[in-house]
Amino acid sequence: MHRISVKMKLIKGKEAEYKRRHDEIWPELKLLLKEHGIKDYSIFLDAESSSLFAVMKVENPALLEELPKHPLMRKWWTYMKDLMLTNADDSPVADPLAEVFYLE
Repeated sequence: MHRISVKMKLIKGKEAEYKRRHDEIWPELKLLLKEHGIKDYSIFLDAESSSLFAVMKVENPALLEELPKHPLMRKWWTYMKDLMLTNADDSPVADPLAEVFYLE
């Protein structure tokens, strides 16, 4: 199992809406993520900096490369783009984080 983490940026003042949308995440999106091998997925917020830190376990990282092409993933990104910094294709700006410590 591989662990992947990224840092994203939330727009100040959008914290409650971001949480609400994730509390109501679409069941079909949850299924899509699981079908692509994502397990144990968490997103943390640093309220002071509005930084989001996502951590997930992935069976096969190569499967993640297919997600940006999926219409449902693209629909979610469009739905979320008013809350966070995004790229031209509406995907979130996500900077990979290097693991420096892990206690199992």
